[in-house]
Amino acid sequence: MAQAQPGQPNAGGKQPRIPRWLSIAVMGRRPKVTLVRIAVLVVTSFVVFKFILLPIRVEGISMMPTYKDRSWNLVNRLAYLRHGPLRSDVVSIRLAGPHVMYLKRIIGLPGETVAFAHGRVLINGEMLKEPYEKLPCDWNCPPVALGPNEYYVVGDNRTMPPELHQHGEVPRSRIVGKLFL
Repeated sequence: MAQAQPGQPNAGGKQPRIPRWLSIAVMGRRPKVTLVRIAVLVVTSFVVFKFILLPIRVEGISMMPTYKDRSWNLVNRLAYLRHGPLRSDVVSIRLAGPHVMYLKRIIGLPGETVAFAHGRVLINGEMLKEPYEKLPCDWNCPPVALGPNEYYVVGDNRTMPPELHQHGEVPRSRIVGKLFL
């Protein structure tokens, strides 16, 4: 007698039965509850990763050694609902469109003056302590006065010449959120 192929009726015209243990392993003892849980999980994941946590990939060496090139992180878009960005926050900055972004550290706040002298950051003429800065820096940049809605951002890898490094004033409207992981 010929065996029926899976998914095709056998000689009696009936579908082959799936073993009960396999059905329980795949869908659980209550399939309707399992399907509801799957639907809730899919909707929740969509909302979280579309509107709250933004996955971002670090491209380049400007944040080394803190964040490695080609590493993945999450940006919390809701981090600044109650307060504005703070000094030393690592933030995502939108450049052009929703998919072109930089990952930088905030060192200057609105209304401050930021300068680099012999590799040290000066905020309103006073040296900023940067425990996250591990590599030597020899930058010398003139003072920049920040406007009421501007932040000064820079990467952690300051061994690069300042001309090759993206840093400077950023309007608050371009800051997407704070790094979550």
